[in-house]
Amino acid sequence: MARPQGLADGLPTLQERVRTLQTSLQAKAKAEPAFRFYTLWDKVCREDVLTEAYRRCRANRGAPGVDGETLAAIEAQGVEAWLETLRQELRAKRYRPQPLLRVWIAKSNGGQRPLGIPTVRDRVVQAAMVVVLEPIFEADLPRNQFGFRPNLDAKMAIRRAYWHITQSGRTEVVDADLSDYFGSIPHGPLMRCVARRVADGTLLSVIKAWLGASVVERGARGDRCTAEARDRRRGTPQGGVISPLLANLYFRRFLLAWDQHGHRGRLDAHVVNYADDFVICCPTGNGAAALTVTRQLMARLGLTVNEEKTRLVSLPEERFDFLGYTLGRFYGKGGRPYIGTKPSRKAVKRLTAAIHEATSRRWDRDRPENRVAVINRLIRGWAAYYNQGPVVQVYRAIQWNTERRLQRWLRRRTGQPGTGYRQYPESYLYDTLGLYKLPSARRDLPNAKA
Repeated sequence: MARPQGLADGLPTLQERVRTLQTSLQAKAKAEPAFRFYTLWDKVCREDVLTEAYRRCRANRGAPGVDGETLAAIEAQGVEAWLETLRQELRAKRYRPQPLLRVWIAKSNGGQRPLGIPTVRDRVVQAAMVVVLEPIFEADLPRNQFGFRPNLDAKMAIRRAYWHITQSGRTEVVDADLSDYFGSIPHGPLMRCVARRVADGTLLSVIKAWLGASVVERGARGDRCTAEARDRRRGTPQGGVISPLLANLYFRRFLLAWDQHGHRGRLDAHVVNYADDFVICCPTGNGAAALTVTRQLMARLGLTVNEEKTRLVSLPEERFDFLGYTLGRFYGKGGRPYIGTKPSRKAVKRLTAAIHEATSRRWDRDRPENRVAVINRLIRGWAAYYNQGPVVQVYRAIQWNTERRLQRWLRRRTGQPGTGYRQYPESYLYDTLGLYKLPSARRDLPNAKA
């Protein structure tokens, strides 16, 4: 897709203005922890903020919402004019959120997870709100909260848990799970979390309207519209641009209670959190008490611990999965045991399933170059995250599986007998088709810890 005309002109200057705004907001928030910001809506309406918000939404792509408007359609009619119309609507306070479009995505356990997709218009306004609010609340979020924050990521959370286990001897781990965290957050307490820092009535009313937005689900018998979130007064939709920030704000309440009530010091129990995933690392013997306190605090917050998926893990005898990695005891050269990390079986299974689908019969009429391009994107993206710990053997298994799948697909589409191993050797896959080859030795990996 071509870069939107007019959006590139002066973009660095606009981005600099946005960064200056964010730096100013964060400096004020850090300097005065109890300060409430009274005038923020005018900043959401700023041209540079809306332009940056659109740029972020465009970078994330995403499907159209309930109105069917696409990014391509917006760019065909002109981004600057579209943004100016939206800006005038926001400034005049005529903006009203549209319903969410519900779609279902597959979960690793075979179930389905609902996503609420806002319209592009609502996504841009939410992104503009994040541009303004994120630096304010970033000053308040604790260091052990790693999800959806600038300069932090999931692998940092994994390394923090690894450090607690290996360097501080906290080898009893509460591997916790919450039941439908995003869908269970109560609106009243959540809005109080926001209002602790924000006193702008217009901004607060728009966030409240997003939380209570109706949901449209399309089926063979037509559209069905529900207002479940508004009726239950719970939930922030997964799929909303602002939802990760709101989820972080509410989970902060648990982390503050954990520290302020003395549980971290009393039990030497340290929480590592990423979005709705978290583990609690404790010395041996303290895990059961930490789990009991977790249940009590979550109940007070209106949340529920998923008892089927929550367990107490004792290392090194046991292992646990966290953010796609397995942490536990492994064996090196000569059978030497060590505590480390490796990609979890579920993570490997998801990748091989995606490669299997990319070489299934539905693609038999596609060109080999197109299939290889799809497979390369899958493998490169997966390996960019899963590059910590002893991954070379896992890479070799994935490479072998990919070669066999691709050879079978090439043989099948041409109607030739056999497995395709002889007809399409590795040299053809890599040299002719350009299949991506994963690193085959530790020295070839990017620098990675744990």
